[in-house]
Amino acid sequence: MSPAENDAPNRWPWPPIVYLAAIVAGFTIERNLAPTSHGGGMALGVLGVAMILGGLGLDLWTASTFSRARTTILPHRGAKALVTSGPFRFSRNPIYLGNSMLVAGLGLVFDNLWLVGFAVVAAFSVQKLAIEREEAHLARRFGAQWQAYAARVRRWI
Repeated sequence: MSPAENDAPNRWPWPPIVYLAAIVAGFTIERNLAPTSHGGGMALGVLGVAMILGGLGLDLWTASTFSRARTTILPHRGAKALVTSGPFRFSRNPIYLGNSMLVAGLGLVFDNLWLVGFAVVAAFSVQKLAIEREEAHLARRFGAQWQAYAARVRRWI
């Protein structure tokens, strides 16, 4: 395996760890330490369901796009292709956007403001622990092609 093939953005799959930790922390704090329930009502619940479904749909669309490109979906593995089609036309990080929508949507559905807050914390953490490293990896691997794509498409939305 050449050094370029062995190049990976991270040793650990930080994004799923961070988002799972956000969900666990949000439910744990809500239940045991500081409830935030404020009776958000049906409208917020419906918005939450829409966010959950949108986030899951975005995740599935992205996974399918990665599969068609024959590159890894795993955030701690090196990319074999620069994917710019499908949801990557609108966001350089559609899975992380979908996961953030999922956590925030859970917060709305369960009337748990901790989850909404932790969705923001998770997104910031993933940007620092994964996205910035993944972008450096893609720049090394794909050079000018990555630079042109990054100039054209926003990091989140």
